[in-house]
Amino acid sequence: MARPYTSIRTAAAVPVSADASFVERYRALPFPEEWTGALLALCNAGREKPLQTVPTFRMDQVVQALAPDVLVRPRPNRHRGDCTDFWLYAPEDVPDPLPDMALKGLLGAWLKDLRPEPEHRSLLTETRSALLENPPGWQEGVTVELLRREGPTAGGTAAPEPRQFQLTTDWLARRILALDPYDHGTGRLRFRAMPRGPLDRGAELVSQALEHPGDRDSRSFYSVVLNITLQTVPFDPLPRFHVHSHIRRYATRVSAKTERLYLPFGRRTSVLLRPRVPWLPGAPASDRFAVARLGWSKGGYDWVGGGPAGMLRGMSLTESFPDADAVLADPEGWLTSGMRAAVVHSTAMGSHEVGAGLMTDQRSRIVEWALQALPGELRPVPALVRTRLAASTPANPRRESSKEPAKTEEEHSRAEARRGGTALALRDLLPLQPQGELPVLEALLLWQTPEMRDTAIGTLTAHLGLKGDGNRPAAPEAYDGTVSLEWQSPELTVRLRCHRLTRSLGHDLALSEGTRHSREAVTAALWTRRRETAVFLTEKGFSSSVPTLALVEIDRAKDFTSADHDAKFALRLGFADAGVLTQFLAVPKKAKGYNSEKNKEFRAAKAWDDGLRQLGVRVHPEHSLGDRLPENMRYAAVWMVRRNRRSRTRWAGHVPVAVLVTPVPSGEGLARVKGWDDAEREWVPYPVMLLRLTKQSEVPSGPVPAPRDGEVRAPRPSWWTDMKEQRQATEEWLQRVRRTLRGTPTLLLAHGQNMRSHWTWLQDGNVVVDKLRDGHAPARRLDPDLRLVRVRTARDRETAQWWAVNPDGANGLAAHLWTNPEENPESARVFWSTTPKARTFKLSVAADKLAPRVNTKGNVTIDTDKAAWNPGLVELAVLGCHVSDGDVPEALALAVHQLRQAPDLPDALSLPLPLHLAGLAQEYVLPTVGEDGEGEGDSATDADPDTAAAPGIETAPEPLDDEPVEQRGGEIPAPSRSTEERPAVEPR
Repeated sequence: MARPYTSIRTAAAVPVSADASFVERYRALPFPEEWTGALLALCNAGREKPLQTVPTFRMDQVVQALAPDVLVRPRPNRHRGDCTDFWLYAPEDVPDPLPDMALKGLLGAWLKDLRPEPEHRSLLTETRSALLENPPGWQEGVTVELLRREGPTAGGTAAPEPRQFQLTTDWLARRILALDPYDHGTGRLRFRAMPRGPLDRGAELVSQALEHPGDRDSRSFYSVVLNITLQTVPFDPLPRFHVHSHIRRYATRVSAKTERLYLPFGRRTSVLLRPRVPWLPGAPASDRFAVARLGWSKGGYDWVGGGPAGMLRGMSLTESFPDADAVLADPEGWLTSGMRAAVVHSTAMGSHEVGAGLMTDQRSRIVEWALQALPGELRPVPALVRTRLAASTPANPRRESSKEPAKTEEEHSRAEARRGGTALALRDLLPLQPQGELPVLEALLLWQTPEMRDTAIGTLTAHLGLKGDGNRPAAPEAYDGTVSLEWQSPELTVRLRCHRLTRSLGHDLALSEGTRHSREAVTAALWTRRRETAVFLTEKGFSSSVPTLALVEIDRAKDFTSADHDAKFALRLGFADAGVLTQFLAVPKKAKGYNSEKNKEFRAAKAWDDGLRQLGVRVHPEHSLGDRLPENMRYAAVWMVRRNRRSRTRWAGHVPVAVLVTPVPSGEGLARVKGWDDAEREWVPYPVMLLRLTKQSEVPSGPVPAPRDGEVRAPRPSWWTDMKEQRQATEEWLQRVRRTLRGTPTLLLAHGQNMRSHWTWLQDGNVVVDKLRDGHAPARRLDPDLRLVRVRTARDRETAQWWAVNPDGANGLAAHLWTNPEENPESARVFWSTTPKARTFKLSVAADKLAPRVNTKGNVTIDTDKAAWNPGLVELAVLGCHVSDGDVPEALALAVHQLRQAPDLPDALSLPLPLHLAGLAQEYVLPTVGEDGEGEGDSATDADPDTAAAPGIETAPEPLDDEPVEQRGGEIPAPSRSTEERPAVEPR
């Protein structure tokens, strides 16, 4: 029986009080603004569209690589009042981190990089001479307050200075480095710091490379990584410092065919660098790693954008910069030679002998060691305790029994609930259907292999608890055409039409092989396949005026020639044009290290479940809070679909989505799911919204017009102008949605990391308790029937890692809603939600990645090769409610926590059900990865601990490692920021 944990601890620290202060001294170098005129003249020479600011990003990269002890800040903008910040910082005890001779050499290389054209050589020489007449100078003894800041925001939230996010975390990292090495039983971990630039969040420490012999001939290597970040929590005047720990693995396996490390076309990876002597002449030796990125370049692989090496060609260096081809040809040699170059592994490179992630007990011990470095001005965050308000689970929890007949009864009960939910969703689609007439579920099965066809038919009958074989033909040749099967149940009629997917619709898009494809070429290929698919469905009589569902068997993304050739998104749009929703199911295959034939029944059942979800079928978690919540409360959720770096065509910019879930007071977990149609200004059934969203997809439904000869495209707006327009449009959209929610108690859910860039009221620096702003008007009281809860996940390390406290043994995992015991329960507004570990992950909480251990059976076991997975800590902030009218913020948070536990799913969701449904609507707007039944789904079971980010998940720019994401919810695709010019750090 699982231990009933009563508290959890988080890997976080806070100042001991609002008055806590710590001042550190630095050498600091201001950006020489007097250079601006000469630099802009050089940059704009011969340009039709002149630059307004000097691009310093490449210079920043080189400083990070060659002088890793220097902290590079975003260039201060004196016009915006950044008068106290500097460009470069170095701790005062670091002796001359960037000597004058080295700085002059970097300046010359930077100028050549800005204008490499031969015709500008004379201007470049003049500019260099002019700049060196007034060189910048380091300022000694610059004092920086690392903890205290002048007062919180209007809402009572801590508001650190921008430079504190970088300087304070680096200060804490240096204190951790001063500790004795971490003793893990069979050795010690010695950490080194990574360089941090203006786009990096917090500080990072990396241990020495550890060897894992593995089962194969080649060795494998990995490190333990610590990240320290500065965060804020709504309405809390004290900032927080999070310590995240994870595993970083290194790629050392060389292909026998190419005799080099495998790096897929179009992919990049990070390389940690440690020169034997400083590259810059006269620079002091540094204990820090440098970092560069390796990727595909014209004619082969090279440092990205030329990398630091690109600017350094022609400079006199103490030691030459590593050659990209040499590193790829002998990655293990470079790694074992003092980590001169360590190539970070990514899952695109293939499998790895070392499993990703750390389990809770080992993580807790590493963090406890690191927190010994806290000064007297900081203390660990107190342990969180369980809410006493009500049970953690909903009133209709999923019940599991391992014994018959209880197990069979539970399966029958779940199938009956699915049929009831399906019938309710179908009646909403057909409101004029005569009373007493059973609704009909029309479904298509477009198959490629008889094996998966038969499996899909069998799992559908089991999933819905249907009786009989549906008049299924016995002769295999009957399936040469369309085969119609039909079942009757007390709730509905199920009709399934089976047909082979023909006309090469599931094959590669019509693009050339082995070359980069332009946006226009990809868009045209997508549009062609979209049209061909719609024509096929119409000719076969599969099109429909009422949304229906198709299960489509198709290859995995990896089986297409490239990501651009993947046909799934084109098929999804073509089916939508014919009024058909789609769910993809991977063709069963056997390959080295992969066998999808083993779990085909599981994948088929999951595909049907996900497909029915698109029809609005979901068993709703009923809250167990009684009269602590308003009667007949509904749940609304807003989500922002945003173009990301995986988007191939840029047709969509931003598309807001809203979903409304209305529980049916039947006691059976039924609920109506609707989506907002902004064109019609009305709530429509969820599947209708999905189909209409395709009108805003990246691929137009008509032919792509070719640019005319001599046609000049409109200039692209700046990031600031574009974002201002997007925010205004989003807030106007929000106002229209909000007006329709009046009159009935409604709890509005928003995902902080997803929505705050467009709805800025959700940012910690703006929000004020029990108020709301969705436009230019000042913040005002909430509408009487509206409540607002912001959900924030572990993305970008914004919530802390955690473990359940076990005083008698290994620290473990616990599922509940947690509160801060130091807060007044009457005024608390922020709570934390945890759910059980996914059932597919069996690794013990006591697993040890660093040393052998004795398991519960008394046997010695090694866990290094096993993937670790931990549920993430989800922050629930009740931003607005009506306490004076009887609202209890803790009860609202507990209701949201219970919404993560859908009774018809085997595992908890990473987000509350309404937000989950809103996020999944993105599949009909943007092409996303994981649409083949291999990685998409409803539950956290699909969370792959072996990736840095789920498909489309918003991440920091180009993550360095393959750390596992804490219950990141692979089923919720959320876009990353684009690579356009933008603020260095998005407001929280």
